Amino acid sequence: MTDLIERLTAAPPFALIARIVLTLMFWLSGIAKLADFPATVAEMRHFGLEPAAPIAVAVIAVQLVGSALVISGRHVWLGAGMLGVFTVLTIPIAHAFWTMDGEHAFFEMLVAFEHISVIGGLMVVAAFGEARRRAALTGLPA
Repeated sequence: MTDLIERLTAAPPFALIARIVLTLMFWLSGIAKLADFPATVAEMRHFGLEPAAPIAVAVIAVQLVGSALVISGRHVWLGAGMLGVFTVLTIPIAHAFWTMDGEHAFFEMLVAFEHISVIGGLMVVAAFGEARRRAALTGLPA
């Protein structure tokens, strides 16, 4: 069984699928924001972000470019960094549970903790991407 798991996790499609799944929330959100740009601008205004349209463009770009870099396996550290910084910034902007009460505060706290877990996943993929890059340069195993 261990042999099967090792072969599965070492297969290139496994790593690609993992990177696609890890970035799913970002690229789906970027596509949705692009598809309804006026709603995206309204969302930026809702959270007090001005000028809303340029910020909306930046958010979409970070979500799509960061995801593409992670999925492509090239410059994974940069894509993961973009998405990680974006994700940490959403916590005080959109999920400031410490300013809320009751069930809403609890829900937003859970979302913030999930965001922190996603940041951890992005850190892991950046570390593995960098190890893989170094291994390719040196000819040593990752």
